[in-house]
Amino acid sequence: MASKRTQALLYARRAAMAGVALLLLVAGVRSSWGAAQHVMLAKGREHGTLTVAACGAETCTGPYTPEGRTPDHPRVTIDKSIAVRKGAKLPVVLKPGTAEAVRAGAPGVLHAWAPLGGALLLAALVIAGGLRMTRLAWGAALAGGALLGAAFLAL
Repeated sequence: MASKRTQALLYARRAAMAGVALLLLVAGVRSSWGAAQHVMLAKGREHGTLTVAACGAETCTGPYTPEGRTPDHPRVTIDKSIAVRKGAKLPVVLKPGTAEAVRAGAPGVLHAWAPLGGALLLAALVIAGGLRMTRLAWGAALAGGALLGAAFLAL
């Protein structure tokens, strides 16, 4: 009887760890998609250049110059990153109906998916420790590390 109980506990532990790993990955995709959708599905959105005028603790602001026949925006905000400094000209896409900008191009895509990279690193720990699947854990960790490293180098 103890053998069946032990076996059931092992299955329950594996199911719980798989659920935690899946939850981490879903949370990473969900938090990344908020910005990534504007960069990856940018057709029909306002494209232009943001000139950084000032930076606060979390955001930077500046005037926006559109590429097409859309109106200028005197003040547009963008999330602050390490590489943003006063006077920098950044290619951006505006979120529809707002004055919030998201970086365009490959650096924007990598920056938007950075939360998924962190989620992959966290999930790798759960996969290795809780599920005892070391090869899959190494794959997740390498993918997450590569994504974060590429985002850092692109910005």
